Amino acid sequence: MTADAPVCPECHRPMQAGGLVLSRRVDDGQRVCRSLWRCAGRHTWWGWADRPAEGLEICPVPGLFR
Repeated sequence: MTADAPVCPECHRPMQAGGLVLSRRVDDGQRVCRSLWRCAGRHTWWGWADRPAEGLEICPVPGLFR
């Protein structure tokens, strides 16, 4: 685990990176990567790769990234 890996906001377990997903951002229309994070508690979160300060959001489609 790296020092900059986040902890799960729900269960507070360490998270592991799950890759990148190319998405279109609604507020500016740009295509930008989202970084996927998973914890041992099976929670899946993602956040904008170019805006790490915005934090993580619950991934609405975790079954697509197994």
